Amino acid sequence: MSDQRASTTLDCTGLQCPLPVIKTAQAMKGLGEGDILELLATDPGVEPDMTAWASRTGNHLLSITQEAGVFHVLLRRGS
Repeated sequence: MSDQRASTTLDCTGLQCPLPVIKTAQAMKGLGEGDILELLATDPGVEPDMTAWASRTGNHLLSITQEAGVFHVLLRRGS
């Protein structure tokens, strides 16, 4: 695993689209540039949603992994 550590973890397990995207956007506003957010989600749509959201917002999608049905998404706050 990478040496990138999340500044904040956002638990959106059990929530369906668009809630993980909305809550991620809100959480990212509270982070400083370069900070990393770990999003936990069970909605399989989180992978395409976070990929599209990151490209639209200037934030950086670092990784998406899945473990025991939970997606772990690492996002770095852009400028």
